[in-house]
Amino acid sequence: MQTTSSSTSSSYRWKYDVFLSFRGEDIRNTFINHLCTAFKHKGLRVFKDDEELESGELISPELLRAIEESRSAVVVLSKNYASSRWCLNELVQIVRCKNIKVFPVFYNVDPSVVRNQTGEFKKAFVKHEETFREDIGKVQTWRSALTDVANLVGFDLKDSPLFRPESQFIQHIVKKISSKLKFSKYSSDEGLVGIDSRLEKLRKLISPESHDVRMIGICGMGGIGKTTIATAAYNWFSDEYEGSSFLANVRENSKKDGLVSLQKMLLSEILDMEINGINVHNDVDGIRMIKSRLGCKKVFIVIDDVNNPVQLEKLAGKHDWFGKGSRIIITSRTKKLLTSHEVDEVYDAEKLNDVEALQFFISKAFKKHQPSKSFRELSECIVKYAGGLPLALKVLGHSLCGEEVDIWKDTLAKVKEYGDENILDKLQISFDGLRDLEKKIFLDIACFFKGMDRYYVTRILDSCGFYPISRIKTLIDKSLINILDDDELWMHDLLQQMGQQVVYKECPEEPGERSRLWKEADIRHVLTEGTGTNKVEGMMLNFPTEEIHCCAKPFLKMTNLRVLKLCNVQLSEDLDYISNNLRLLDWRGYPFISLPPNLKLDKIVVLKMDESRIEQMPQGIKVRLIQLNFPILFFMEYFMSFIVE
Repeated sequence: MQTTSSSTSSSYRWKYDVFLSFRGEDIRNTFINHLCTAFKHKGLRVFKDDEELESGELISPELLRAIEESRSAVVVLSKNYASSRWCLNELVQIVRCKNIKVFPVFYNVDPSVVRNQTGEFKKAFVKHEETFREDIGKVQTWRSALTDVANLVGFDLKDSPLFRPESQFIQHIVKKISSKLKFSKYSSDEGLVGIDSRLEKLRKLISPESHDVRMIGICGMGGIGKTTIATAAYNWFSDEYEGSSFLANVRENSKKDGLVSLQKMLLSEILDMEINGINVHNDVDGIRMIKSRLGCKKVFIVIDDVNNPVQLEKLAGKHDWFGKGSRIIITSRTKKLLTSHEVDEVYDAEKLNDVEALQFFISKAFKKHQPSKSFRELSECIVKYAGGLPLALKVLGHSLCGEEVDIWKDTLAKVKEYGDENILDKLQISFDGLRDLEKKIFLDIACFFKGMDRYYVTRILDSCGFYPISRIKTLIDKSLINILDDDELWMHDLLQQMGQQVVYKECPEEPGERSRLWKEADIRHVLTEGTGTNKVEGMMLNFPTEEIHCCAKPFLKMTNLRVLKLCNVQLSEDLDYISNNLRLLDWRGYPFISLPPNLKLDKIVVLKMDESRIEQMPQGIKVRLIQLNFPILFFMEYFMSFIVE
């Protein structure tokens, strides 16, 4: 595979699906016409040069352009192919065009004859060497091109099962080639950017020149482009293998149709058999057949969107199921699933950088046009919101295409506040697959703890009985959170928004019925209207726009509060009760000289009362650990802060 900018830029200008190269006088009116018709019936665009020039003449610029604008070239190597200097010159151009897929068809000629230039090919080259004895390099270039093409996996009429007639041979060719081309998803209309650099990194992991069997994982959060990268790799590499299969949407399809159906699809595509002819009754039969039929084949397989180890155990259980040189690419949101399956390498899919993201979004929102200044500024705001996530850029680009500026502004304001359902629903797939305590930890981080120290948050969550060490690792493995270099917990902004939307949907009408509150408007409403309930587990308000004045009664109903962080909340009456389930109590500007007399602090992990009026603490508090990065002053009027176990 080549990933130079020149080769890729031309690959985005496909005008034809198939370029036919053949010796006209041999087979033009028979095999070629039937093959061309079959391709067209499949909906493939074919270039067939009906005005072939005589040997020795230069190839026209139009023909060169047709080769460069074709996704594939079918080279029909008949007995007299090498006698045509025109065909040989055409073949050299095809081989030089690195973005084109080449499929040789050996029509009544043995591949070894073509590869070694023996038989009729030898006779043709004797004449060429005589004619071009002053330019023998040209002849050697022709020889090299023939050898290169003959070494590719192609179609040999003599190898057809039971010596099937030409009509069946043609159908076989068209089926296989159309199957190879159907996964070529990126084109000028889609405006993909940044694919070259990602493919090059993946190519190094795939190591196509190696003869061992390699399994490569592609991991990352939903919508980051794992399937796109796998599709591009399939498109570039698969035609170099004896068989290939792309199993898309394994998570959904295994749920809908079962793993046996996927096993049969895998075998059908690689063995070129009708799926109804695959005699597999259960997954054990499927494993046995995969191992026996594919164990000697060099295959290229993509298993896309895996979320359960059983799926891999039934489809690609071990390296030795496949022949030497085979490559199996597996995409998943869960890194541990890949490493547990002992893949050889894992490629972490990368989000788009700012330049790539803007280019990608513009290609969706404006197609081939460039936006005006006002639209470009809005585009930059949307790109910032999307955070380099291709899914978000694609969804928003399509939805805003052709709309007026006012619609753009309204949409941008709406998605910042509430998100886009099409985007968030896709991201929520990973959340829905979590266990209950993992969900609680994810929502706590999304609503309260993003950007905080891992150790600090772990101690709070551990005191809640969430066993966070292993569960935070699970969230990292599932690409839902990550740890920054300074040990901060972090997540993509859209994942945070997704988590917050999960909480919002618990009760859209009444904030006091939700488990977590972090927006000033919602907290102000709950405290001033007294609508809090025992469903509220956490409330975190850092710096309100102005003081909140309320009574103390709202706290009576919130008996399950675990996390309470307030600032500038003034009460009109004494506070007699705060939840005894509190693990974090952080109240800047607490207005009283003491905490509620009945408050039990045995579960408290973090107690911070900066700028409070506290003069004394309840009896029985044992300060066992102080670990803060600022001065500690106990029982001071304006500042007190400490951590207890």
